[in-house]
Amino acid sequence: MTSTTDRTADTATAVADVLKMPGPRPARPTAWSTSLSFGWRALLKIKHVPEQLFDVTMFPIMFTLMFTYLFGGALAGSTSAYVQFLLPGILVQTVVMITMYTGLTLNKDIEKGVFDRFRSLPIWRPSPLVGALLGDVVRYTIASIIVLILGLVLGFRPDGGLVGVVASIGLLLLFSFSLSWIWTMFAMLMRTEQAVMGVSMFILFPLTFASNIFVDPATMPGWLQAFVGVNPISMLVTSIRGLMAGTVEMADLAIVFGWCAGFVVIFGPLTMRLYNRKS
Repeated sequence: MTSTTDRTADTATAVADVLKMPGPRPARPTAWSTSLSFGWRALLKIKHVPEQLFDVTMFPIMFTLMFTYLFGGALAGSTSAYVQFLLPGILVQTVVMITMYTGLTLNKDIEKGVFDRFRSLPIWRPSPLVGALLGDVVRYTIASIIVLILGLVLGFRPDGGLVGVVASIGLLLLFSFSLSWIWTMFAMLMRTEQAVMGVSMFILFPLTFASNIFVDPATMPGWLQAFVGVNPISMLVTSIRGLMAGTVEMADLAIVFGWCAGFVVIFGPLTMRLYNRKS
């Protein structure tokens, strides 16, 4: 009867023989390939726990129906008229609100020690973070499509046509990807998921509700109009309304691109610094 020691020795010999086999050394994975791998990992989580899609399926439907029928008659005289103004804004609110789940997911991985293993791999350092953000872009796309389909059913008609709608979604995805770097930074700073969610909601609620999503800022007090005027969410909504209506101003787009670049340039390096120093 073969002893455990003999079997262990045979296994070690077999492994050594495989390592000595002639052949080219596998190429080092590129930054893009490793990021895509981690993005696929994020999507596999949804496959195994489909309940994670609840926030990108039910919440968009609930928000769109609730605000359309609550405020439509009072603010625009009819829901069909109000949905023309509301839908680009509610699209932005829906997607921007779910960006905070990026930070929650990363914080959970950090607490479980998974990211310690990732950092020991011979890969591009930011790959786990970038991959997680790329995976979430798929969730943002699903939410955007749901809101648009529901809006069309309720009577929304974009004068900018298909090109304007596709450009609007592309701009929203870019902004959401850039904004998510803020929540990844909080994921590194906070010790629990609840803390990350609390801080994220504290920031997102004023940005989304004190904006031009629901009403014309001209009806607001002067001090609030000043805040709405510099609010990046308001600028994004203005650009998306313009794209969907076919009347977008290049200056508005330039401002939104500037905010996107600022989020990535400022919070990207901060996140990576915290990630590299995380113990």
